[in-house]
Amino acid sequence: MTALPDVTVTVIVHNDAERLPRAISSVRAQTHRDIEIVISDDHSTDATPQVAAELAAQDDRIRVLRLERNSGGCGAPRNRALRTARAPYLMFLDSDDELPPRACELLLAAHAESDVDFTMGAVERVRTDTGDVSAWMAHLFARRRTVRGIEDEPRLLFEPLSTNKMYRKEFLDRHALRFPEGVHYEDQLFSAQAYTLARAFTVITEPVYRWYIAPYAPSEAATISNRRHLMANVRDRVAIARLIDEFLAGHGVSDAVREEKDHKFLSHDLRLYAGDLPYREAAWVGEFAAEVLPYLDGLSAAAFRRMRRDERVVVGLLREGRYEEARLAARGMAHGVGPRETVGDGRGCTYWGSALPRTEAGRADLDLTELDLERCPFGSARFRHEITRVGRGEDGAVELGLRTYDPGRRLPLAPLPARLHVSPAGRRLTVPLRMDPAGRGVFEGTVRLDVAAASLPVHGFRGVRHPVLEVTDGRTGNTGILLAPLHFAPFEVVGAGRHRVTVEPEGRDAGRLQLRWRPGGVVGRLLGPVVQRGPVRRAAKALVRR
Repeated sequence: MTALPDVTVTVIVHNDAERLPRAISSVRAQTHRDIEIVISDDHSTDATPQVAAELAAQDDRIRVLRLERNSGGCGAPRNRALRTARAPYLMFLDSDDELPPRACELLLAAHAESDVDFTMGAVERVRTDTGDVSAWMAHLFARRRTVRGIEDEPRLLFEPLSTNKMYRKEFLDRHALRFPEGVHYEDQLFSAQAYTLARAFTVITEPVYRWYIAPYAPSEAATISNRRHLMANVRDRVAIARLIDEFLAGHGVSDAVREEKDHKFLSHDLRLYAGDLPYREAAWVGEFAAEVLPYLDGLSAAAFRRMRRDERVVVGLLREGRYEEARLAARGMAHGVGPRETVGDGRGCTYWGSALPRTEAGRADLDLTELDLERCPFGSARFRHEITRVGRGEDGAVELGLRTYDPGRRLPLAPLPARLHVSPAGRRLTVPLRMDPAGRGVFEGTVRLDVAAASLPVHGFRGVRHPVLEVTDGRTGNTGILLAPLHFAPFEVVGAGRHRVTVEPEGRDAGRLQLRWRPGGVVGRLLGPVVQRGPVRRAAKALVRR
């Protein structure tokens, strides 16, 4: 290649010989052909160097860079390629992801339409376990527009990716804008700087990046964002946030921008770790609190006021040193789950747990008064349903011991009618049961769930469902999730139509009881790991009808 290309696409890679060809293929298939492709290898020790060389031999647009030593992150290989890029416009791609065919064309066209420093487009997230495709931050890409600086739209700080953007190289060079090295989450600082320094940038609605997500990959194969169990990961997240704060302060951004950045940290970055707390040991939670709380103390009060109450409760319990309660509270985030109990201060305020907060910050975080637990509509009342025992009965049914906590004292102290629901393939199975008072605001009961009684479609069902519990005040129902023991040995029972049903803990998020259906026999073999539409499903139906 002799003439200057229009775009340099840098593909960073480390020990990813298997997926690198897919990423490179997506770049070679771009509808805009006049591009340079740089493979920047972070000193791989597998077959990546050989694979990269073979790819370069197939296309003279490809060249390979190799770092002399492994940097341990994404910043160094990107910076190395950035220094040698030949094109006036730059893009970045990770070796485990892809570019949609028109990515370069669309982003370059947006540059041609307006004098902007970078252009950015939508991101498709593809789950590797299910193949499901979803849009990343879809609300930010719903409308095409040119933004005249981050002050005009501070909420874009929620979108920190560097890979769905095409940068003018002159813009990056003029500001000496490079990725930080030696720390993870480098995208967040780089993007915050780009947003702040740009005179203008254009947002387009079309997808320009395909991001593959492996949410339950083993820890050794997990992406950086899925290694949250490592305390070094926590430290890097906080360190990057501090660097962003310093940069924003040094460039005189408005309070609105700083508040939006703080809100993003609380509702996204911190929320990710908070959701993991039920699965962490108490010592880890204490160390996490020691790393995070000093940083939180410097965030704006306005950002805290925007937090969901259930998320703010977790922060308050960490501040109070009530780590076991923080783990309990984290299980209910985003599910409308109440505490086991509450305490009043005698002045009209209601707080989480059995003890009054010790600090002013704790009182602000743990105050549940706004939820009006005692008088809110019954359908939105906060209960907490926990499974105390999970077992397999002699007849093959699932036997559950249940306990319901009623912190707002909404239920009469009498035998309580309840119903357990589970809906495989959208077909509800309901099992009635009785809960009996077992103390102030506590009810207990047992239920026998025969999954073979669940009606299934003739073509079978493969999927996961989480049973829920419905209680009533005699007029209105209230349905909530069932929190299972976090760890119990999975077991299998027989479902309808030769289905096998695995009873297991959810193993993530709230830790609900999880039932996993899979068809058996010929239909199960035909359907394979995913129930498909079209010819395969019709064939399965035909087999069942014979």
